Amino acid sequence: MPDGCSDLDSTRRFLKVRLLTDRASFHGYEAERQQIHDLLERTAEHGESNSALLLGPRGIGKTTLVTSVLVQLLSKETFHRNSLVVYLNGLIHIDDRIALKSATAQMNLENAVDGKVFGSFAENLAFLLECLKAGDRKKSKSVIFLLEEFDLFCSHHNQTLLYNLFDVAQSAQAPICVLGLTARLDVIELLEKRVKSRFSHRQIFLLPREDGFEERLELFGSLLKLPTEQEVRTFAATHPTIPPDVLNNDELALLRNLFNPRQYNLPSKWVTQWNRTIDKLLKSAEVQTVLQNMYEYDVLEGPFRMQLFELVNGLDDEHGAITIESIQQLGERYESDDKVKLLAGSSVLEICLVIAIKHHSEIYDRDPFNFEMILTRFSKWANSSSSMQGIERPVVLKAFEHLKQLEFVAPLTGGGLAKVQKEYQLHRLLLTYGQIRQAVQRMQFLPTEISQWEQSSLV
Repeated sequence: MPDGCSDLDSTRRFLKVRLLTDRASFHGYEAERQQIHDLLERTAEHGESNSALLLGPRGIGKTTLVTSVLVQLLSKETFHRNSLVVYLNGLIHIDDRIALKSATAQMNLENAVDGKVFGSFAENLAFLLECLKAGDRKKSKSVIFLLEEFDLFCSHHNQTLLYNLFDVAQSAQAPICVLGLTARLDVIELLEKRVKSRFSHRQIFLLPREDGFEERLELFGSLLKLPTEQEVRTFAATHPTIPPDVLNNDELALLRNLFNPRQYNLPSKWVTQWNRTIDKLLKSAEVQTVLQNMYEYDVLEGPFRMQLFELVNGLDDEHGAITIESIQQLGERYESDDKVKLLAGSSVLEICLVIAIKHHSEIYDRDPFNFEMILTRFSKWANSSSSMQGIERPVVLKAFEHLKQLEFVAPLTGGGLAKVQKEYQLHRLLLTYGQIRQAVQRMQFLPTEISQWEQSSLV
């Protein structure tokens, strides 16, 4: 294979950039994407005023969906000539004054506003929208307000920004579209009554699919395969270049540094060989098992991309391709439990105390316990043990205190409990029985009698 190292470097760079910056490609949710597309297109081309909320858990792709729609629409001359996009983020624009100042800058109206004094927020916004009207005062540029982290705008004083935006959209004073993105499904309840009455109550939900594993397999292949020359030409035809003047908005970070496969040139022979390897992986039962387990843990695409990024990051001269073993190792790291690792690294005495706590919890249905109860149970077993006899009480107490520091057990808080001596203070177990069993199985050089004690019936 000629020039294999440089081809591998280029492939690794290509896949990393695609996994991190490909915000214009959106997978699934076609009906919801079409609703957003039609909403923005009608605002720009027909002057309709609309308001809507895009709701869904973090990482499901709300911002990616809006970005993909904007990339498609902004390549049309009729859209970018007739509309302005104003991007506001609740994490950045923490009050209405900052938000309005940013909106003014994004609408290129700083000169028009300079030196003017406005009596209210509504007057200021009305003046900005008036400035966008054409000379005949019948046509006006449409303004699309994208409000990311919409729920944070609800905490602004009197919700003045939201009230005025929704009021303009409802009364059709000027063609604007207000699109809010948030992970809070109950965000409507955060709106004041006067704001809620002016909102259109159009809500678009992006919810995880319960049985989308086949789509996850397709996503795995599409994200890790390299594009052929034919696919690059197809991409160029379906993704027209956005005019440079549209990208002058520094606040609109969504459209910054978009992924473009045309910037990479990979030999067709290498592409064919790489894609054949990915196809073999997709047909492997071992790989499908790992991906199925990962899908059952988390169905969202965002975290899955980060896992694939970690997989690609492991490629080097010694590991020149993604293998079944590397995917299995990724699955093991993904499913690993930090508490189990921490517990497996504890001392033999500490693991014995945890086992005693486990047996106590099984007998008394996870009732609280104190050190004396656990010491009694441990001593009863230690007297019959050949390796754990003769351990002094202060040593056991020190081990119990260490379990508390590691947060395997936690003291109960509440009236009068803090005044009790530490030996009699009630605690609760913060581990599951499965975690304890896994830690015991992973511990090396653990005496057999301790393993048997953990697996035995109640003692």
